[in-house]
Amino acid sequence: MTYAIIKVAGKQYRVREGERLLVDRLHVEDGATFSPTVLLVGGDGEPVLDPSETVTARVLGGVRGPKVRIGKYKKRTGYRRHTGFRASLTQIEIESIGPGTGRAGKRAAAAKPEAKKEPAKTEPAKAEAGKVEPDRPKGMPAGYEDLTVAQIKDAVSDWSAPMLAAALEYEQAHGQRKGALATLEAAIAAKEES
Repeated sequence: MTYAIIKVAGKQYRVREGERLLVDRLHVEDGATFSPTVLLVGGDGEPVLDPSETVTARVLGGVRGPKVRIGKYKKRTGYRRHTGFRASLTQIEIESIGPGTGRAGKRAAAAKPEAKKEPAKTEPAKAEAGKVEPDRPKGMPAGYEDLTVAQIKDAVSDWSAPMLAAALEYEQAHGQRKGALATLEAAIAAKEES
């Protein structure tokens, strides 16, 4: 891949391998490597929104941005104030863009097609058993993981008490979305009252 769009400290950057850039200050030691969030990878035809791609970046060091002078003045009152500002930045270098770095990344990329082929060819029962999530509570509404908080608010009136309890258990263990938790708790309380 020739470029990637990454997210670092809440801002998005388009990067290429070997490129150096200044980002807002990171709390990472000098010389350390890290993997920022990858939003898009492109360059070889169609752009790919693939979270399995990784970008490896190395922190080169902290630098200060250019000085910005700020002056305030009000006429005929003698009011004058001068201040300055220099941003704290971190310089990073993009080392690699791809499925991973080193032997572990290459092994993971090579193992993916094999893992997909084996269950389909050998035993279909194993493939179906692999779809069931062990940490999913029994009786949870179908497709709950993909619902937004607004969709949950609309749908709770149709769910039974066991379905609400299972959804609440899942939300407490995984999602921790405040709006969903409040909606589910209110729906359970309303079911108990009636």
